[in-house]
Amino acid sequence: MLKTIYYPDPLNWAELCKRPQLDTTNLDTMIAGIFEQVKQKGDIALKEFTLKYEKREVENFLVDKDQLESAGRNLSTELKKAIEIAAENILKFHTIENLQDPVIETMSGVFCWKRKIPIERVGIYIPGGTAPLFSTVLMLALPAKLAGCSEVILCTPAEKNGKVNEAVLFTAKLAGVKTIYSVGGAQAVAAMAIGTETIPKVQKIFGPGNQYVTAAKQFAARSYCAIDLPAGPSEVLVIADESADPGFVAADLLSQAEHGTDSQVILISTSEILVKEVKKSLVQQLFTLPRKTIAQEALQNSHVILLKSLEDAMRFSNLYCPEHLIIATQNADDLSKKVINAGSVFVGHYSPESAGDYASGTNHTLPTSGFAASYSAVSNESFLKIISFQKLTPDGLLGIGKTIELMAEAEKLEAHKEAVSIRMKKLSSKNYGL
Repeated sequence: MLKTIYYPDPLNWAELCKRPQLDTTNLDTMIAGIFEQVKQKGDIALKEFTLKYEKREVENFLVDKDQLESAGRNLSTELKKAIEIAAENILKFHTIENLQDPVIETMSGVFCWKRKIPIERVGIYIPGGTAPLFSTVLMLALPAKLAGCSEVILCTPAEKNGKVNEAVLFTAKLAGVKTIYSVGGAQAVAAMAIGTETIPKVQKIFGPGNQYVTAAKQFAARSYCAIDLPAGPSEVLVIADESADPGFVAADLLSQAEHGTDSQVILISTSEILVKEVKKSLVQQLFTLPRKTIAQEALQNSHVILLKSLEDAMRFSNLYCPEHLIIATQNADDLSKKVINAGSVFVGHYSPESAGDYASGTNHTLPTSGFAASYSAVSNESFLKIISFQKLTPDGLLGIGKTIELMAEAEKLEAHKEAVSIRMKKLSSKNYGL
């Protein structure tokens, strides 16, 4: 169960911020081999890997239109309505007018502006296995649609019956995804990164996954295409004082612990009484969970930290950079203003992390493993690229030209200087005719 650490010296906080480490000694070699096989053999390699890892033979990876159109027939009306409500909230939160930035005249006659251009073709990876994350379809496909991406392809492993999970298909249909491939794992990432006879090459890959998918995305980013962000095992940090409900806190910790054995959950508190009650509730709630074995192992990688003040708690949190941060304190609103590093923040006793995972409207595709210090959640902006423009009038060039010449000359880049000088000479003559 959770180990309690009492009032650690701040000098030791960095050690407490370390995440569980998996043995990845052979992982890079394995991923490199998968990419090479897909590069050399295309669809044949995908079929071989699917047989090896998913234990199924595949003739055609593309999910046919009939299967997509009929998706949802076997889902309850209540679940479909829930997905639709979540979609509405996500659209509301992510809907932004993709207005172009205004033209800025940096100095007389020198005009600069930016244009936001949708990435043309993006790939979405949706995990299957023990937890087919249909909610992630909403989190990725809807922002892509709002951004205006012209093509969105989705890859996801099939279930044991050889078919893609119906909730995944229904959600994809609702989000406007028309091209779905029944292939999973690192080989699916390789296919989207490289392109095969069936699966087109994309410009950017989005989506979470296990250590193999994560490693494949990182490998793809080295040579083939962009990726959304570094996404490793799930994590949550809860800051709670004596006003928190122990049952609420325990439930929040378990909600992340059940994701995987390599997940990490941390409770920081100023109350020893609360910590004792949370631990008691953890035991009671844990053994009612279908995924209790997974959650129990994750708790071995996790701990409770008692600190002297909520200010210290926030300092620790900003050092840890959690994927999810829950502030369950009496002054939660004020404390939330001190957040510097976090993927997504849940403020107050009635803001469970599950709300952001599913339906409140914010995106659940978040940086983990400390990357919240420099990365943001996926948003519309993630599906756009920004191109800068400038236009100089003759007077504008005459005004800024000497500045450019001096800087280029100082860097010993004479051709750069001459590109300005040749124009200025013409402008200085009486007959430049521009």
